[in-house]
Amino acid sequence: MSARLTRILPAFAAAAALVSGLVWWSPAGQAQGLAPSRIGFVDLQRVLARSQAGAAARDQLEKERGAMQKQVDGTRNEIQKLQEELEKKGQLLAPESRREKQETLERKVRDARRLMDDLQKELQKKEQELTVKVLNDISGVVAQVGKERGFSVVVEKRGAAVIWGAPEADITEDIIKAANNSAPAAAPKQPGKP
Repeated sequence: MSARLTRILPAFAAAAALVSGLVWWSPAGQAQGLAPSRIGFVDLQRVLARSQAGAAARDQLEKERGAMQKQVDGTRNEIQKLQEELEKKGQLLAPESRREKQETLERKVRDARRLMDDLQKELQKKEQELTVKVLNDISGVVAQVGKERGFSVVVEKRGAAVIWGAPEADITEDIIKAANNSAPAAAPKQPGKP
């Protein structure tokens, strides 16, 4: 019973907040002198995917991923060469020499696994940093568009669990346009230069 109550309690609290909000926006709330509020929502995932700032962050992340992949590929090639050498010449080597090569191979495999884990963590951290930077940059645009459109509150579509929203409350496209208009123009790429 306790586990069920724990699951139901957050839903009950959300429903109570919704009902109190409806009372606030209701004619009774207006009779008490409270102005009706408008709530807009934005799909930040779509903003990240379609805005110039989001595209620039993705490009930067892909460049770093490519550099990391080259590092991993180099290590993988070293390991493959050692394996092939051990398989081809292993029977001809003295037992001590074969054991040393086997230990070297095992050490390189362990080092490669650590390297891959480290690079994966580094890439995740960089992705998080870039996302936070873009979202910080976008937050000012969200506030500006929200004010221009007369919203009292703008929520994130997914994080706020918006189950339904009127299309006129969705300001995602306005945010993308405003963010792209406020972003400094990217320098055109010159042929032959990355």
